[in-house]
Amino acid sequence: MADQRRDSEHRPSPEALLEAARREERRVGTLRIFVGAAPGVGKTYEMLQQAQARKKDGYDVVVGVVETHGRKETEALLDGLEILPRRRVEYRGQTLQEMDLDAIIARRPQIVLVDELAHSNAEGSRHPKRYLDVEELMNDGIDVYTTVNIQHIESLNDVVAQITHVRVRETVPDAVFDRADAVELVDLTPDDLITRLKEGKVYVPKQAERALEHFFSPANLTALRELALRRTAERVDEELLSEMQAHAIQGPWPAGERILVCISEDPRAAGLVRYAKRLADRLHGPWTALYVEGRRSLQLSEEQRDRVADTLRLAEGLGGETFTIPAGGRNIADDVVDYAREHNVTQIVIGKSTRSRWFEILHGSVVHELVRRSGNISVQVIAGDHVPGQPIPKKSVRTSDQDSTFEPRPYLFALVGVAVALGAAELVDSWIGVENVDLVFLTAIVGVAARFGLWPSLSASVVSALCYNFFFLPPIYTFTIADPHNIAAFALFTLVAVIVSHVAARGRMQAVTAQTRMRTVESLYSFSRKLAGAGTLDDVLWATAYQTALMLKVRVVLLLPSNGSIAVRAGYPPEDTLDEADLAAARWSFENDRAAGRGSDTLPGAKRLFLPMHTGRGLIGVVGIDSDNPGPLLTPDQRRLLDALSDQGALAIERVRLVEDMDRVERTAETERLRSALLTSISHDLKTPLASVLGSAGTLRDLADKLSDAEKAELLATVIDESERLNRFIANLLDMTKLESGAVTPKLSPHDLSEIIGSTLRRTAKILRHHSVQLDLAIDVPMVALDAVLFEQALFNLLDNAAKYAAPGSTIFIRTWREQGSVALQITDEGDGIPQDELEHIFDKFYRVQKTDQVPPGTGLGLAISRGFVEAMHGTIVAANRADRRGAVFTIRLPVADEPQRLDAAA
Repeated sequence: MADQRRDSEHRPSPEALLEAARREERRVGTLRIFVGAAPGVGKTYEMLQQAQARKKDGYDVVVGVVETHGRKETEALLDGLEILPRRRVEYRGQTLQEMDLDAIIARRPQIVLVDELAHSNAEGSRHPKRYLDVEELMNDGIDVYTTVNIQHIESLNDVVAQITHVRVRETVPDAVFDRADAVELVDLTPDDLITRLKEGKVYVPKQAERALEHFFSPANLTALRELALRRTAERVDEELLSEMQAHAIQGPWPAGERILVCISEDPRAAGLVRYAKRLADRLHGPWTALYVEGRRSLQLSEEQRDRVADTLRLAEGLGGETFTIPAGGRNIADDVVDYAREHNVTQIVIGKSTRSRWFEILHGSVVHELVRRSGNISVQVIAGDHVPGQPIPKKSVRTSDQDSTFEPRPYLFALVGVAVALGAAELVDSWIGVENVDLVFLTAIVGVAARFGLWPSLSASVVSALCYNFFFLPPIYTFTIADPHNIAAFALFTLVAVIVSHVAARGRMQAVTAQTRMRTVESLYSFSRKLAGAGTLDDVLWATAYQTALMLKVRVVLLLPSNGSIAVRAGYPPEDTLDEADLAAARWSFENDRAAGRGSDTLPGAKRLFLPMHTGRGLIGVVGIDSDNPGPLLTPDQRRLLDALSDQGALAIERVRLVEDMDRVERTAETERLRSALLTSISHDLKTPLASVLGSAGTLRDLADKLSDAEKAELLATVIDESERLNRFIANLLDMTKLESGAVTPKLSPHDLSEIIGSTLRRTAKILRHHSVQLDLAIDVPMVALDAVLFEQALFNLLDNAAKYAAPGSTIFIRTWREQGSVALQITDEGDGIPQDELEHIFDKFYRVQKTDQVPPGTGLGLAISRGFVEAMHGTIVAANRADRRGAVFTIRLPVADEPQRLDAAA
C-alpha cells in the first residue's frame, strides 16, 4: 500500500496531461510571439533576426507580412528572405494590401513571419482578424512568428486605457496569447525608447512630436513596461507549473514565492490569514488559504462552521485565493503537502496545536506530520501569541435549529429490512449453512445505513444480532448460546455489524453532503455567469434578488444608498413593499454595518431581516429577506449560503459602479477638453477675423481720402471674406449645439446628388479659387433620400477642409458611384493626408490635426458637423488616406430613395 501511495504521488497530473493532449490535437504548427511594451522597442527587428538565424540553420522561412515603418535597419534584415506578394483588396474606394493567406498555405514554408497580430483585416477577407489567419496557418502545420504590443492584450485593455487615456480598438484574446508555444519579451527602457523616437527611428518627425506629447510620456512607458513584464512573468509561471504537473516533478521550484496558509475552525485562523497576507506582501508573491474538509468537518458545530466560512471570506477580501478540498482518506498533512507540491508552493503557514499530548498520541498531530513530510517546502508554525488580530465575531443573527424531532419511519423500515433478511436467511439456511447466514443480515444493515443513516442502521444491527442468536445459534428459539465457538461468532458478528453501520452511514453522509455541495456550487456558478453578463445596475440587482429568493425560498429586497439614505432598488417578488418598521431596521443596518430586524439583536420586531452587503472597498448596500414561516428565517447552512450570494452580488454591483465611475470621469474629462477647445476657439479663432474686420474698416474710415480705389476694394474684400469666415464659425457652433441637443430632424426626400454638388461648388467658389476641382459623377446614380440643406452644409465643410489642408494649385477630386442599395460620394485632396494614429479622432468635436502656419485656422467642428448631419440622414462617412500618393479621402454613403418616393418626385 505504501508503494502504491508513493507511485500515485509521483504520477503526472491528469489535468496537465489532458491539457497537453488537447494542445497536440488542436494544432500542428507552433506559435512564437514577440511582445513589447510599446511600438518601437524592436519586436519586428528581433523577429527578423531570429528568422535570419533559422534560415542559416536550413529552415524554409518566408515573409507573410512585415511592417518596417520605414526603419532602415529593419528593412536591411529583410534581405535574403522570400517575401510573398500581398493580396490587394478594394475597400470603400481604396486599394488596401493584406496578407495573402492562400498563397502562404500553397507555398507551405516551415516558418512564416506575420507582423502585427492584432491587425484587423479589410472587409471581404476570409477572417476579420489577423490572429484568426495565424490559427489557420498553424492548423495547416506552419510555424508562425508574430509580434504584438502589450496594450493589444484583451484583458489589459481597460488598464491601458486608464493609464494612457487611449482606448485601443484592436485586441487579441488572452487565449491566443496563452496558447503560444513561446513568448519572448522584447524590452527597452523608456529613456532609450524616447531617444529612438527623437532620432526618427520609430515615427516620422511630425508623428514623433505628437507621440512624445501624448502616448510616449515617460510615465506611460514605465507603466506599460511593467504590464509587459508582469504579464510575461505570469505566463512563465504558468508554464513552469504546467510542466511540473505534466511530468510529475516534485515541487517546489523556488522561481517565485507562493504562500499557503492552512485554516481550520480554530479561533486563531483569522489571525493566520492576516499574517499570511503580510508575509505575501513582503515577499511580493501570491498566497492561498486552504481548508481540508475531512471527517471531523461533518461533526463541527454551527459556530465552528461559521468561523471556517468567514475565515475563507476574509482571505478573499484580503486578495488571496481560497480553496476547499476533500480529505483523501489519509492524513490531512498528506493532502496539504500534495496540494503544495502540485501548485509549486514554497512556504506553508499553519497554527501551533493547542491539543494535549495524549490527544496527539491517539489521533496524531497535523503540524508534526506536515513538518515531517514537507521536504524542501518551508513550514512556518505560528503560535497563538504571535498571531495578532481579533477573531471573527460570533453571528448576531439567530438561526433556526436543526430539525431534531424523532422520526419513527426510518426505524420501522429498518425493522422491516431485518424481517426480510430473516425470511431470506431461513430460506437459504439449508444451502449455505449457519456460518454464512450472518452475511444476509449484514446486507440488510448496509442497505439501511445507506438509505437512512447511522442510528437506524445501529438499531438494525442490534435487532439482527438478536435474530441471528434466536433463530440460528443452537439452542434455537432461545437467547442462550451453548457452544463457546458460537459465542465468539456472535460477538464478532455484532462488532462487524456495528462497524459496517458506521462505515456505510458515513459514506451516505459524505454522498449527501457532496450532492448538496454540488447543487449549491452549480447554482452559484450559474449565478456568477448571470452577473458577469449583466451590463447595468438594474440587471445585477434583479439577478441577485431572484437567485437569492430561488435558493433560499424567501422574499428578497435590495436597498442601496441614495441621497444620504437608502432606498429599495430591486426585489422579488417585484411588488413587495416595506413598512416604516422595516425601513427603520434597514437604515440602522446600513448606518451601523450590522444585522437588524427579525431574528437579530437589534429591532427584532421588524418583519424582515436586513444584512449589510460588503466588498473589499466597504459597505455597498443592504439585503432584506422575509418568509411566512414562523421563527428564525434561516438555518446555519442557509445563512452561509446567503453570505456567498450577497458577496457575489456586492462584487457585481461594485463592478458596475466602477464602470459608471470610469464613464463619468471620461465624460468629465471630455467636457473639460471641449470647454478648453471652445475657449480657445472663441479667444483665437473667432477673434482673428474680428480683428481683420475692425482693422480694415478702421483703415477705410480714417484713411479713405488717401487710399486708391484698388486699395479700398482690397480692404472691402478683406472685410467681406473675414465676415463670411466669422459667420461660418458661428454657424458651426450653432449646428453643433443643435446636434448635441437632438434638435436636428432631417426632412428626407429624393434628391439628385449632382444638383447638390453643383450648388455646393457655387457656394465654395471663393474658398476653392486657388484649387482646381475635377468631377467624376456616374450617370447611373439614382436619387438618394436626404435633406438638401443639411447635406449641402456637410459637403461644404468637407470641401472647406480640403481647401485648408491641400496646397494652392492642387486638385480636389469629387466622384460618385452606385453600390448595392446605396450611393457613394468621395472627396479626395492632394494634401499631407491624415496621420494614421489620428484617423479615429478626425471626426471628434474641436479636434484639429497638427498643421503648418500656412493653414487657415478653424474651430475643429466642420468634420464633426458633417458626420452628425450624414448620420442623421442614415448615412455613413469615413476618412482615410490615399493609397496612390499623399492626400486625404472622405467617403459618404447614403441610402437610395425608395421607389414610391422616386415616383412622387417625378410626378
